[in-house]
Amino acid sequence: MRSALRQLFKAVLSAIDGTPAQRAFIPHVLRDLTKLEHRPEYLTAAVYEWCSVIYEKRERIPDWESLLPVCLEIGFRHLDFQTGSIEASLTHTKHHRGLVDVVFQSQESESIADLLHAWTAKRKYHERPLDLLGFCLVHLVGLHNLVPFSPRLRRLIIRSIELIGYKGFEGVGVERFIRLLNHLRVTVEDMDKKGNWGKLLLDTIQSSEGTQHLSHWYWELMVELATLEYLLELAPTDLLMEQGAPSDSRLLRLDLAHSLQIIKSLTKAKEWNKLECWVGIVWMLLPKGLDPGEGDLDHSMTLLFRQRPGAAQKLEQWMEQWSQTHGEDIPESFRKAHKQAHEAAQRDGP
Repeated sequence: MRSALRQLFKAVLSAIDGTPAQRAFIPHVLRDLTKLEHRPEYLTAAVYEWCSVIYEKRERIPDWESLLPVCLEIGFRHLDFQTGSIEASLTHTKHHRGLVDVVFQSQESESIADLLHAWTAKRKYHERPLDLLGFCLVHLVGLHNLVPFSPRLRRLIIRSIELIGYKGFEGVGVERFIRLLNHLRVTVEDMDKKGNWGKLLLDTIQSSEGTQHLSHWYWELMVELATLEYLLELAPTDLLMEQGAPSDSRLLRLDLAHSLQIIKSLTKAKEWNKLECWVGIVWMLLPKGLDPGEGDLDHSMTLLFRQRPGAAQKLEQWMEQWSQTHGEDIPESFRKAHKQAHEAAQRDGP
């Protein structure tokens, strides 16, 4: 079969450069290939190269826009999208950029998934084409309008977001990015690299748009990630060095002053569910040896415990889980602040 496919591959390339009559047979070949049950990895690489050539020479192919999604279907629709890897060796060219507008403007869910699979799949010794994936940003944040997502498309969008990171979406509108996140409702099970998601969510929450618009779902998800060991994969920030505290990768990009500002904002807005999560996140990601001191954090904890009596126990449970996972003692500053806030809330009442 491999020999026959190689001959077919050359025949299609020749037809693209051939007469109109020769080019007319290309759609028929592609339709037949969509019916092929057992597709070898060579075919995936071949049709992906066809995409590049078809786009490069599109002026001589009247129906070129309809051919590109079919090529992607042949090459990627049958692959396991859950693993995030492929065996085929793909050659990425500048002409593959042309796939973005054609595929996304079609609003065909599975065609979009085919393209994202091609650009997010990993292969040993080969880098993912993140530069190409970057051309999808504007289209990705608009996908919240394309409902419902198939499980395959949803999974591949989540993988794309994980690879791009929060910073990549700043230029196309954080609020639009947040609408997409809220629609996806990502879970820990959806993630390939949980450390990447810890950083992404922390950056998103600390943005003004994130504090206001990111759904409570993700604040709870950030708590879940903070109790896991995955966040230790990230490198420490310069903030620790500026404060003279020992290097601690748990900090991620947590700016204590800004974190306290978020606490004040959530308290003022009476966003008790988000506040409950954020107080827990701050304590879990607080660098060793850094005491937040008395003030906004203690006051907000007292108000929180008054409004949500169960929050005191939940916060204690989160810290216990964090302690067990990371093999570290719960900071005495937390125990002191928790006790004082709990006693004040019980004494003063709601």
